[in-house]
Amino acid sequence: MQRPGGRSARVRSAVHHAVLDLLGERPWEEITVPLVAERSGVHQATVYRRWGTMPALLDDVVIERLATAGPVPDTGSLPEDLRRYATMVAESLADDLIPLILRATVLEIRPGEPRRSSPAFRERERQLQAMLDRAEARGERAPTLAELLELVVAPLYFYALFTAPLPAREAGRLVDRLLAVADRRTEPAPAATR
Repeated sequence: MQRPGGRSARVRSAVHHAVLDLLGERPWEEITVPLVAERSGVHQATVYRRWGTMPALLDDVVIERLATAGPVPDTGSLPEDLRRYATMVAESLADDLIPLILRATVLEIRPGEPRRSSPAFRERERQLQAMLDRAEARGERAPTLAELLELVVAPLYFYALFTAPLPAREAGRLVDRLLAVADRRTEPAPAATR
């Protein structure tokens, strides 16, 4: 049984820090298990035994970053929850390391191979769906999870990956557009004219 905060946690932390340091210094393609082992002070055999491959190690780094990114807001108001969440994402993407991690993740996509969503992403989807479900239970008009991902989350990540991160103050604009879509979708259809 592993103790929280014990040797296993120290190894994971040292290896994650080494990966992040190396991502700041080198292209992802140049980072190897031996480099990570050397930088972290953790034996190569331990790194291979625990993670197996660099893509698996990168997945673990992403999972850890998402897990510590902060909980989904629950203010009692969907517009406020969405604004706070979008601002939180925009602020995290302004951190220079996050785009580096995302770019390395994108480089691991292989043409013709099936893509799988990460456990961290599935957990975040579950949390976001719970936020939307709470809003609907309060009687608020809520967008679908797909709309939230397509109109708020995807643009934030697109900007961070391919241009410059969207300033946090601009995240509210994406939320306003999302809420307008949700409002239009739930408006009653106009009566047919004869």
